[in-house]
Amino acid sequence: MRKKIVAGNWKMNKTFEEAEELITEIADGLDEMDLNGHGVILCPPALYIEMATDVAEESLFEVGAQNVYPADSGAFTGEISPLMLKKLNVGYCIVGHSERRKYFQEDALFLKQKVDALLRNGVIPIFCCGETLPEREAGNHFRIVEDQLIASLFHLDAADFSKIIIAYEPVWAIGTGVNATKEQAQEMHAFIRERISGKYGVAIAQDLTILYGGSCNAKNAAELFSQPDVDGGLIGGASLKTEEFLQIVASL
Repeated sequence: MRKKIVAGNWKMNKTFEEAEELITEIADGLDEMDLNGHGVILCPPALYIEMATDVAEESLFEVGAQNVYPADSGAFTGEISPLMLKKLNVGYCIVGHSERRKYFQEDALFLKQKVDALLRNGVIPIFCCGETLPEREAGNHFRIVEDQLIASLFHLDAADFSKIIIAYEPVWAIGTGVNATKEQAQEMHAFIRERISGKYGVAIAQDLTILYGGSCNAKNAAELFSQPDVDGGLIGGASLKTEEFLQIVASL
C-alpha cells in the first residue's frame, strides 16, 4: 500500500533563528500527533539541513533537500552533491520544481542526471512535473506532463523507478493562491498513474506516491487528499507556518 506524505518546501525563506524555531515547533507538534504511518518531510534551505537532520533523529519527520548537482564531488562552486546529502542523512531531494526549470533553465536531460545521481547515492527524488496556464488552456496539459515523465524518468528500470516520489504541481497554481480543484487534481494524478502503469505495470503504479503541489493549504488539504490518487502534498508557503502545516499533516 502506497505511503501518504506531506512534504514542506521552504524555498528561500527563514533566517537561522527563524528556521530553528520553526523546526522545533513542527517537531513538538508532530510528537503530539498520531501519524498512522504517514510521512512528513521538511525541505529547508541548504544552510539549515544539518540542524534539521539533528532534530529529526528524535522526531517524526524526515529531511529533504531542495536542490542537488549531479556529481559526487568536483570543481562546481556553490553546488551540493548527492553524496554530501547522503552523509548528512538526507533522505529526499526535490528535482524538477517549476522554479528551477524557469529561473535556472534546468532542462529534462539535467533533471535526468540529477535523478540518476540521487538514486545512486540512496537519496529519493521527489520529481516535480506540471503545466503552465497557457499549456492547460490549450488542452496540452496531459501531453506536457507525460513528456516530462518520459524525458527524465522513463529511462529508469523498474527497481529504481519504484523508489521515487512524483509531485504534480500545476505551475499556474504555485504561489498564486489558486489551487487546482479536487477534480482537476484527481484527473491528472490518475493520468500519471495510468501512464506509469503502462510503462512499469499496475503493481508499481499503484504503490507509487503522487503528491499534489500548488497553493495547498489547511482549508483545502482534506478535500484534495480525499481523492483516490492524491497521496498527500508538496507544500510551499503553508509549510512556513507551524499551525497550518500541522493541520495539513492532520488532513492525511
